[in-house]
Amino acid sequence: MPLGLLWLGLSLLGALHTQAQDSTPNLIPALPLFRVPLQPNFQADQFQGKWYIVGLAGNALKKEEQGQFKMYATTYELKEDHSYNVTSTLLRDERCDHWIRTFVPSSQPGQFTLGNIKGFPGVQSYTVRVATTDYNQFAIVYFKKVYKNQEYFKTTLYGRTKELTPQLKENFIHFAKSLGLTDEYILFPVPIDQCIDDQ
Repeated sequence: MPLGLLWLGLSLLGALHTQAQDSTPNLIPALPLFRVPLQPNFQADQFQGKWYIVGLAGNALKKEEQGQFKMYATTYELKEDHSYNVTSTLLRDERCDHWIRTFVPSSQPGQFTLGNIKGFPGVQSYTVRVATTDYNQFAIVYFKKVYKNQEYFKTTLYGRTKELTPQLKENFIHFAKSLGLTDEYILFPVPIDQCIDDQ
């Protein structure tokens, strides 16, 4: 179980391999949430379904991981209480790993918090914010968490397919840079078929 929690913690950052350290120096600070865009008139039912992680950027990611970082998939399943069951699937050591969590809606449509946060030791807050989406092709989602008094953030470029247009990728890079990230913190995972197409 501790290994599962470790992987969950790392996956929430979008980093599948980092070195465990007591403190992470020189993290780029996260913007206040009100400065991060929020999709107007968010449609929870249209957002659900499977998304491929086409792009990643965050203050705990490094571009040198680009070639080693494999694409993974995340599925949002809308529940009756308007929260999502969120299941991510990735290939790790030639086997499929899954992690499941609940995103609970906030008072702002398109913004969520992590359900059962007490079940994730060290996580003090966790916010998910859908910055923009057209629902049927792409979405850009922002994640911010405080873990052991350190503030981490990432943004993901979701695609309904594994390939998105160069323009959408450019838009994602522009968005990541608007958060204070530079090129070295932006990467595009290597597309794969294993695990993420077996659902």
